[in-house]
Amino acid sequence: MTTKRSKVFKTLFVCCLFLVFNANAQTKTPEKQTTGTVPSEVLPITPEVKIGKLSNGLTYYIQNNGKPEDKVELRLALKAGSIVETDDQVGLAHFMEHMNFNGTTNFKKNELVDYLQSIGVEFGADLNAYTGFDQTVYILPIPSDDPEKLDKGFQILQDWAGNALLTAEDIDDERGVVIEEYRTRLGARTRMQSKYLDKIAYKSKYANRLPIGTKENLETFKYESLRNFQKDWYRPNLMAVIAVGDLDVETLEKKIKENFSGLKNPKNEKPREEFYSENHEGTFVAIEWDEEATGSQIQIFYKDKGNPEKTKTVSDYRNDMVEGLFDQMINNRLAEYSNKPNPPFIYGFSYKGGIIGNKEAYQSFAQTNETGQLEGLKVLLEENERVKRYGFKASELERAKKDYLARLERQFKNKDKNESGRIVNSYIQHFLQERPIPGIEWTYNYAQSELPSIKLKEVNALISDFLHDDNRLVVLTGPKKDGLTKVTEKEVIDLLESVKKADIKDYEDEAVRDELMPVKPTKGSIAKKEVNNEGQINETTTLTLSNGAKVTYKKTDFKNDEVLMEAFSYGGTSLYSTEELKQTASANGGLFEAGIDGIDKNEMAKMTSGKIVRVRPYIGGNDEGFRGSASPKDMEMMFQMIHLYFTKLDKDPEAFSSFISKQKAFLGNILSNPNISFSIALGEFTNEGNPRYTGFPDEEALDKANYDLAYEKYKERFANAGDFHFYFVGNVEDDKIAEYAETYIASLPSNGDNEMYKAHDFRPKSGSHEFTYNKGTEPKSQVRLTFSGEAQYDEKEARALSALGEILSIKLIEKLREEEGGVYGAGARGSMSKIPYGRYSFSISFPCGPDNAEKLAAASIAELEKIIKDGPTEVDLDKVKKALLLTRKENLEQNRFWLSAIKGADYNKSDLNNVVNYESNVNALTTKDIHSVAKKYLTNGYIKAVLMPEE
Repeated sequence: MTTKRSKVFKTLFVCCLFLVFNANAQTKTPEKQTTGTVPSEVLPITPEVKIGKLSNGLTYYIQNNGKPEDKVELRLALKAGSIVETDDQVGLAHFMEHMNFNGTTNFKKNELVDYLQSIGVEFGADLNAYTGFDQTVYILPIPSDDPEKLDKGFQILQDWAGNALLTAEDIDDERGVVIEEYRTRLGARTRMQSKYLDKIAYKSKYANRLPIGTKENLETFKYESLRNFQKDWYRPNLMAVIAVGDLDVETLEKKIKENFSGLKNPKNEKPREEFYSENHEGTFVAIEWDEEATGSQIQIFYKDKGNPEKTKTVSDYRNDMVEGLFDQMINNRLAEYSNKPNPPFIYGFSYKGGIIGNKEAYQSFAQTNETGQLEGLKVLLEENERVKRYGFKASELERAKKDYLARLERQFKNKDKNESGRIVNSYIQHFLQERPIPGIEWTYNYAQSELPSIKLKEVNALISDFLHDDNRLVVLTGPKKDGLTKVTEKEVIDLLESVKKADIKDYEDEAVRDELMPVKPTKGSIAKKEVNNEGQINETTTLTLSNGAKVTYKKTDFKNDEVLMEAFSYGGTSLYSTEELKQTASANGGLFEAGIDGIDKNEMAKMTSGKIVRVRPYIGGNDEGFRGSASPKDMEMMFQMIHLYFTKLDKDPEAFSSFISKQKAFLGNILSNPNISFSIALGEFTNEGNPRYTGFPDEEALDKANYDLAYEKYKERFANAGDFHFYFVGNVEDDKIAEYAETYIASLPSNGDNEMYKAHDFRPKSGSHEFTYNKGTEPKSQVRLTFSGEAQYDEKEARALSALGEILSIKLIEKLREEEGGVYGAGARGSMSKIPYGRYSFSISFPCGPDNAEKLAAASIAELEKIIKDGPTEVDLDKVKKALLLTRKENLEQNRFWLSAIKGADYNKSDLNNVVNYESNVNALTTKDIHSVAKKYLTNGYIKAVLMPEE
């Protein structure tokens, strides 16, 4: 359950996704637009979608989209969520969502999930749903190349639209599952939020309608309460069917009409009211702390006094663009604080957007150290006040415009390469919240023409409307512990007043140099060029450079504006002495807080305005390398960054000090979280006796982090570029990648050596052990059952062990969730690895109630023992095969998959032809193969680890 923002820029700014889709309502295309004008015509609707409405009021959206092939994304969206519940129905909007998977007219209990698994659609990963305050949405991807499966898909959607059986037995069976989901939400955040939610959603029904509901009502509600909810709200005039995928519009429209035209609205239907929150005088202050809180946070809400307005016209859209530019500039300033010595917060950001209670607010957030809340609050307030007094600079606005347009340009270039699953969400929000869908072509063209006309004074004027002393809320949350003094309401109020009178200087926008590398290095050369697997889907090209470095690339057309990069060299910290490892373990992450060639992180952010490029080195346990990405037009800068990280990583003690401060603030109370504390304690248990185990970085370890040694070891690990292999996948050009490789990689120093990682002697615990850990006050447990040990890596066995994990996951859901009602989710995972030594691992994990932990652990092992004794059924293996092949079919159209596969083949010294042979290898898996690995690897004992509440 999430709260969506209402303005067009928010999704672009925060998520860098589809700006075009994230605002509100429209109907027709304006006839003309000229730069500098602000037309009042209503916004257009993208021509890519067909929108219609049946006679019963059901709305539909249809778009033909061929990515991925042979698949259609179906959604059923309902304009009803927890906000329409009556007092006896608290939590039942969400419960109703569950019941649609547990017995409908055409699919009796569990038959729906069983059928979809039989055609490769996975429960949770593919098939899913969510409930919010104002909506419920059902998610169903279905194959489009099989008419029978397509018909079944629409039949399922039709059943979801009001044909849940809601028998007393089915309802009672599902109570336990929903209560287990409720249990997963319990903790410090929930406890603290419950004490201030009514201040956010002031005098609003929203404060008492969290979608998960209450445990008491979930246990005791009457059957008729749920049936009445379905009868009142599951009706066609509150619904939309969205179908986007690889099928023609006419066929999809026919299916919708056939399946949904017969739905009827109830007589004397309940009106679908809109609910809001009320305004209040003055400032509310909420200060909450909790023994299990993992961090200290600040939230400031300047709540609008009116209700949210929809973005309907081009003028509205332009206003949203202005707000978005404001958001970006204020956040650029706040980001600079995070990179200073002794930063006032780990991160801070501000934006204008929606909050719980169907209201908008200008909001500022920050996470600080446990004693720094007042200082962090002061900085947030001062930055808002600074903008109010002095405004932004013209140079800041120009950078924001460049970034804005660069992200839109990427979306525009990729407009024909978007997956259906991404497109479908825009139509859901158009139906539910009237967010506009003008299409990326209109949006990009409009931004190009209109951005130049947005003046600095327009952006600067916003802050006066944003900030006000009434209808304001300040929320501070953090850990409760001995020796820590709780901030008082008076301190907060006094600070709010003092900042208004404070001596605040204007912001200074320091200039940065124009080019990252004004002087280019002397070129090396390409010693050899090889085309690998020519003509096959796994075709790549490898360049061996004059210094010994290798560059392998694969040209794809999956995205027009994407190039992904990784590189590795064997070694990593495995080549450090034990003492070097311990001194640098907590320091390595801080190396890259420094800049390159005298350009610090804040300057780099300015220099890369209008560019899409990212490079970050790493030092791992067995290797060191790089990860990055760029737009094709910014590839040269990506290569320049690689070169400079080899040759000119700055040594910046102040940047490192900032890193340590943020680490202490972030990690200082993280052990208060029971699940995290359990994982760390379990790691220490399994690594008992390991001289090289560094464990969790506590404050003492951070204080001892040796920056000087870490920096020297970094230079050592990156001294020999000839030992590195670089990989690029995406829209690359042969001549460009050759030129950049010669200039920026072949020119790097090399000594001719080829290193190898070192496999040390210690092996983690395996076999039969029990580990019980007591932490937390809520009635929550976590169970982990782990089989592991050394093994000679075998590709066929690795495939079988992974499939065994998928099969057992199906059985665990059937047993622990559907039959026992004891868990919300459960899963198993099997794998084999060969680096740094041959090893297998198989684990079972699930959260549950403490009273059920032993019983469910035993039930899990019993399910596994059935497979060890008799092997899996052909039916279950076939479900897993179909899911694996459907997933692989989509992966073959993803740059990220190919980058991982190509690099992984070299890293693991395996055959890239496994990608070509994947389908035949999966189809060749037999129940005998699964049975064999189960008997071989899962009969030598296991570690049973259980998290229990404190006694």
